[in-house]
Amino acid sequence: MEYLDQIEFWHWWVAAVVLIIIEALAPGAIFIWLGVSAAVVGFILLAMPDMSWEYQVLIFAVLSVATVVGWRIYHKSHPTVTDLPTLNRRGEQYIGRKLTLDEAIVNNVGKVKLDDTNWKVEGDDLPAGARIEVVGVE
Repeated sequence: MEYLDQIEFWHWWVAAVVLIIIEALAPGAIFIWLGVSAAVVGFILLAMPDMSWEYQVLIFAVLSVATVVGWRIYHKSHPTVTDLPTLNRRGEQYIGRKLTLDEAIVNNVGKVKLDDTNWKVEGDDLPAGARIEVVGVE
């Protein structure tokens, strides 16, 4: 594996750019941290050019795990604040709405038309035309 001994700092920087581009194309807050870790290894290798490839990979692995875990912990304790918390969670947008049953609830299952979609509803048996309130979604 003589070619591994020829890894230079700029190889890590190219890897960092590729990983960051992957993050831009498929966001998930993972590849950005791998890219940052690769860039840091590149800077370390620039300062210490005789470092073996084993140490480079070890540093990259440790930094990658540390940055991803650190981000997850930070993000969990500091969630994104939004004025639209149910955006892209269509069913949750309907919680609290009062509706009229289109089909009776029989054996705990019925139907209601909500906006442009027919939804299955579950609850106590009720006749068609009864007023109901959305209390949860599955």
